[in-house]
Amino acid sequence: MTQHTLSARLWARTKALHVQAERSGYLARLLRGEGNRLGYAMLLHNLLPVYQALEKGLARHAGEPGVGRLALPQVWRVAALRADLATLGVPELPALPAATSYAAGVAATAEGDGAGLIGHAYTRTMGDLSGGQILRRLLGESLQLGPDALSFYHFPAIADVVAFKSFYRDEIDAAEGEIGDPEVVLMGAEAAFRHNIALSEAIEAAVSALAEG
Repeated sequence: MTQHTLSARLWARTKALHVQAERSGYLARLLRGEGNRLGYAMLLHNLLPVYQALEKGLARHAGEPGVGRLALPQVWRVAALRADLATLGVPELPALPAATSYAAGVAATAEGDGAGLIGHAYTRTMGDLSGGQILRRLLGESLQLGPDALSFYHFPAIADVVAFKSFYRDEIDAAEGEIGDPEVVLMGAEAAFRHNIALSEAIEAAVSALAEG
């Protein structure tokens, strides 16, 4: 990966936001091993519409140049999210405005050539395949969750995660020559991180309010 490829520019452009995301809101609490099942279920519940919008947008462009390269069902997470939520069994979870805004933002990028979806897909998929694997272990330890509650971070269709991430970056780089404006991709990734930070902070506030109530 050279510094001039689109995947490298995505990494450099979002590096500071990535650090901020890990230190913000409920995600920071989970990474410290201080979360609870309610908060984790709330996170999954509010990520579900985001992944629904992302996967719907990618499916819409499947087979097309550019974003169609990332229409890869082996990384889609909607079914896994639903399975984990069923296992956790936490009722009446709120749909937070931050999640609604995030999902709407993703859906909007599917218009036209859908180039902005590449940035959103990069942020979520590479996060799930990288830091998500660390979070999977931490959640198993801190919340005593078994594999049936952590399928969100399990990718049974991917035999070699490291090799797949390299392939995924290569597809992003190849897509650059097939889209109108690569800057839209970079802006999409930045927006994705900002949405993630806002959602994490909203969940932290909601969990804290429930604890105080």
